[in-house]
Amino acid sequence: MDLKELQRHINQAMNEQNNRPIPEFEGYSPFEMHKILHFTFAAESPLKLQKLSDTDYKRIPILNQIKYLTDLIDKNGDIKLTNKGFLPTKMIADLYEQGFLKDAYIDKGISKLYKETESMTVNLTRILVELAGLTKKRYGKLSLTKSAQKLLGDNEALLRQIFLTFANKFNWAYYDGYGENQIGQLGYGFSLILLSKYGQTKQLDSFYAEKYFKAYPKLLDSIEPTRGTLENYASRCYSIRIFDRFLDYFGLVRIDEDKKGLDSTKYITKTDIFDKLINVRLHNKVYGK
Repeated sequence: MDLKELQRHINQAMNEQNNRPIPEFEGYSPFEMHKILHFTFAAESPLKLQKLSDTDYKRIPILNQIKYLTDLIDKNGDIKLTNKGFLPTKMIADLYEQGFLKDAYIDKGISKLYKETESMTVNLTRILVELAGLTKKRYGKLSLTKSAQKLLGDNEALLRQIFLTFANKFNWAYYDGYGENQIGQLGYGFSLILLSKYGQTKQLDSFYAEKYFKAYPKLLDSIEPTRGTLENYASRCYSIRIFDRFLDYFGLVRIDEDKKGLDSTKYITKTDIFDKLINVRLHNKVYGK
């Protein structure tokens, strides 16, 4: 056997190894998981974002909150920010009162809405419009960018920009106190695959967490529990990030929660918008074939 023939056999063996289905990956191969991780919606990934109807776009909370904020900025030309760079009080109240996204502490009267940072969802919205390149700051004022004008008239392009910005640029650990780790955000595409496969029926959030950590077990090394077992603590971290503060904001899941003291039982079901927006192909099945 000459060197070329030997190399051909090596390449073939490596190709077979990289394309074999892995049970912990729900039957996807290492090659596919690489795409899911690093090129979530690229051509060779099992995941694809699809166009929705105008009616369905109106059912996505974070999209409509962002559109409302950018519309306010557009009508005013620019918005004078506070000395610390936050939205002014009147705009905060106006944005929150639209009811696109809510904060439990504010709705229950535990905290008052005076500053942007007192509402996680309002603060998140302002951060996202900046990270997504929809707004710019100059001389203490917030205004729309030139690219924003085009995106705001195209719901499909705007949602894609916001979705990918949230998934890839925003730090999911920012609000929750579980530490600087990548739980939930790393491999979020795999969570979408899990929801696509199992989300039609009501499942415990821990059901998804268990499958997620089977695929990415090393993430457990990045967290130090302050209460309960490592598995339960990591599961709560995952659940808050992927369901409460990601998929729910995009209208992709329904969360049913049964609270009992400090603990609660949380059930997850995908919405009809999920399957309209997220297309998932099976292992080694190519789109269009």
